[in-house]
Amino acid sequence: MLVTIISMVIRLFLVIIIVLSIKSFAHAEAYSFDKDITVIGITKTYSVKANESLIEIARKFDIGYNEITNANLALDPFVPGVGMSVKIPSSWVLPDMTSYDGIIINLSEMRLYYFFTKLGSMLVRTFPIGIGSEGTDTPVGNFRVIEKIERPSWHVPESIRGKNPKLPKVVPPGPNNPLGSHALRLSYGNILIHGTNKPYGVGRRVSHGCIRLYPEDIPELFHLVPDGVRVVIVRQPVKVGIKNNKIYIEVHKDKNLKINYFNEAARLLRKKNLFENINREKFLSALREKNGIPIEISK
Repeated sequence: MLVTIISMVIRLFLVIIIVLSIKSFAHAEAYSFDKDITVIGITKTYSVKANESLIEIARKFDIGYNEITNANLALDPFVPGVGMSVKIPSSWVLPDMTSYDGIIINLSEMRLYYFFTKLGSMLVRTFPIGIGSEGTDTPVGNFRVIEKIERPSWHVPESIRGKNPKLPKVVPPGPNNPLGSHALRLSYGNILIHGTNKPYGVGRRVSHGCIRLYPEDIPELFHLVPDGVRVVIVRQPVKVGIKNNKIYIEVHKDKNLKINYFNEAARLLRKKNLFENINREKFLSALREKNGIPIEISK
């Protein structure tokens, strides 16, 4: 009897460990890639539970508000409906870069990529972000992380205090601090990559130029990246990639960028010597939809 009880306790303990491990690493996947595999992740579906909104579902799957709403235009973001099928856009084409190292931020899709090498393998982690609103746009360009700060204090800019005089000059670390638990200072003005006490702003243009991550994502990024790491910020509403010898295109709506989507997509495909191998009907359909999901467009 005692042996049976001990066996049951051990099994229960192992189950708890497995569950905790799954929960802890739900957002910790690192994807491998190379020149022949530039599409990562898998698009999934999810059935809405009681009292769930798309905002909560997005956070559960580590995607931004923009990503989940663009992928599910037929659903009400706040009351999608119990049992409704939600498309989870958890696959991505890598940004078009000459080299993959350090942090690359694509403002058009509101997503951050961190590229690194481990045991000889090229890996990438990716996180949804919130970015600067109109008039306080997040800058594009080449930067570096010049300071890593745990429990940062928020030194409130005078421009913000002018609109809200009740704000103190400095907000100390804690639940009311909009910088969250960690921050990475970039080599440009007062631009930070930081956490947030308003996670619903991830996947939106709501900041004063900084880059916001979910509270559970910023500690992971903080501990992954070394001080001095390269940060490249781009606007790429159209991306083209390859996976399993098939061609994919990912198109995002970017109201802040006026471009001809067809011309930009054709340019990228020709650059990669892929234009002659696409299905034109699938290609044009992806350009019309602009749903932010990698679409296979091979002949």
